[in-house]
Amino acid sequence: MTVKNALSGATSITGTGHHFVLQEAIGGYADEAYTNARKLSGTGIVGDNPQIDTGTETFEGQMRWFKPLNPTINVASLTSSTQGTKTTYASDFLRYIKTVRTHGAEKVNLQTIVTQQDGLAKVGRDFAETRAQDEHNAILAVLKGVAISEALYGSASASNLNGYTGGAGLGGQTFENDPASRRYGFYVDLGSALPVVANGANVQQGASRAEGFLNALGMGWKDYEPEYAYLVTSPAVVASLRSANLVDQTKVVDGNVEFNTIFGGKFRLIQTRASQGLSTVELDRINDGAGTPNITGTKTSFIVLPGALAMKPLMVPEDVEIQRDAGAYMGGGTT
Repeated sequence: MTVKNALSGATSITGTGHHFVLQEAIGGYADEAYTNARKLSGTGIVGDNPQIDTGTETFEGQMRWFKPLNPTINVASLTSSTQGTKTTYASDFLRYIKTVRTHGAEKVNLQTIVTQQDGLAKVGRDFAETRAQDEHNAILAVLKGVAISEALYGSASASNLNGYTGGAGLGGQTFENDPASRRYGFYVDLGSALPVVANGANVQQGASRAEGFLNALGMGWKDYEPEYAYLVTSPAVVASLRSANLVDQTKVVDGNVEFNTIFGGKFRLIQTRASQGLSTVELDRINDGAGTPNITGTKTSFIVLPGALAMKPLMVPEDVEIQRDAGAYMGGGTT
């Protein structure tokens, strides 16, 4: 018996809604590796928060806290009966949202006779990849949303500063600004300067070539600089860090993820080609405000503290269900 080669073309079996390659000698399917952008989920920037209560009746919940006191200190007097000024206190809250994502597929029961493959098995095998991709998309959307919000603070006019009336925005963080002032957005604009400057006669070697990242960390957190942070950046920036010989030889293992680090573990690198920057339309809208200076940098890297984003899983009733329609396809059925 002569075994012929596989057919050169792909075939869609009418009615299945899926694309199969058929061959005359039946063989096993292999799985192609995923090459999506490196994901942000499972990296340590997302943690739990005990204040998140998934048992509330509404679609959203609130986390409340007291703000730090700004005390008024009086000097006691034996001669003046004037009342002392009282210290006041305030609280604030944030909202968290409940969301349930669903994912499903269908197979025509009789397709297994032709293809010798269970189409739903592929969906089941790759469920972890599907879930991780959805979580990554949500994390990236949150990071970009925070970035846009902070950029609007730094560029806004006095009448468009989310209720703040202290004056127009003054740009991003500096080493001297008051961190509590909303006139400064929580960002650092390097402008035309590269995150890692090129080697040259007038450029000192070593960590000074990546001074932009160190300045951003110091300007953002000042005297509360964290022990370490995650640096979400592009392959191009990581390549420039390698060319400057700044990537540490010893890697850091965090959970099941192994990280390259720079500056003795100060930054744990999350390398992804996922689009982090703001579009031209977004930058034009941000720079339309009366605040100064405008943002001139075109690429974005995120410095994120461990557990900066909070997520808590929901318990979903009937989290996996199988539905059959026996009468479909002239009694062949679907699953």
